[in-house]
Amino acid sequence: LIGEIIKAVNYLARRKIGALIVFERETGLNEYTESGIPMQSMVSSQLLINIFIPNTPLHDGAVIIQNQQIAAAACYLPLSENPFISKELGTRHRAAIGISEVGDAVSIVVSEETGQISLAINGQVVRDIKEESLISKLYEELRPNSSAKEKRPVFWKRKGNDNHE
Repeated sequence: LIGEIIKAVNYLARRKIGALIVFERETGLNEYTESGIPMQSMVSSQLLINIFIPNTPLHDGAVIIQNQQIAAAACYLPLSENPFISKELGTRHRAAIGISEVGDAVSIVVSEETGQISLAINGQVVRDIKEESLISKLYEELRPNSSAKEKRPVFWKRKGNDNHE
């Protein structure tokens, strides 16, 4: 899953194509998936790239990933009203921060202005995150640890495989 996400965001970043990808964790995001177009699709870099190509029906809004699937695309998210967010950041970044303020979602943003990749967690954003740091942080945030196995969705589990690691 993370490999597909990384391939997609790198492709989009190189071409300065804006994107917003949100990972559901414990706090449900159904309210936001319902604002978009239902997909229930396997995560692939090709599909993610296609979704965010400008001037296509799904490119505006967020992709929400639930239970290892693209649940919906073109989703509307709450915008952060934090007055301390840099004025350089636009709606896509404010939405990534906003969804991480109302729950425990993790968001990746690709800036169409700069091509930079950012990561939003717990109301904070790390701008221009490098690939190694992004991979490490996604593994850390999305992979359940031994004490949280019952609570967090298991992103790494293949369907039909009961092995959690």
